[in-house]
Amino acid sequence: MNNDEPLAYFITFTVYGTFLQGDSRWWRSRGKGSQTPQPRLEQWHRDRLNHDVVLLDDDQRAAVEAEIHRFSEYRGWKLWKANPRSNHVHVVVTAMGYNGAKVRDQIKANCTRVIRESWPMFIDRPVWTVGGDWQCVNTEEELEQVILYAGEVQDRKDRDVD
Repeated sequence: MNNDEPLAYFITFTVYGTFLQGDSRWWRSRGKGSQTPQPRLEQWHRDRLNHDVVLLDDDQRAAVEAEIHRFSEYRGWKLWKANPRSNHVHVVVTAMGYNGAKVRDQIKANCTRVIRESWPMFIDRPVWTVGGDWQCVNTEEELEQVILYAGEVQDRKDRDVD
């Protein structure tokens, strides 16, 4: 193992139109990290959405999870956790030789393909927000924490939107 490579990546990306800048649940600004809620900023972004927000239902979530498993196996990556929610997706994966942004973007692209193949309502519209977050996981303790967070903690946080 190259000492310059992380043990894993903790990847999060959101469904289009959810977790906008200014979000009341806090939000992340590129280069600045977590930001306090700003309701007027959130409304400004909401007013400018080009498409309706379409949350993932149980079948779509299952398809996304299956694709993350399939793609990780195809790439030879170690998938620790994949947890699609109605409004965001968490992935914990070891992908030696790849940077986090590339791993995130490849997973998102393949999940987009699967969603559009089975649900034509997603054709000609975004499924996900542009970009997403990825963090390096460098220790076994951090790995245990992000796996727990991506799984059980998400179930307890009740952050899905109905």
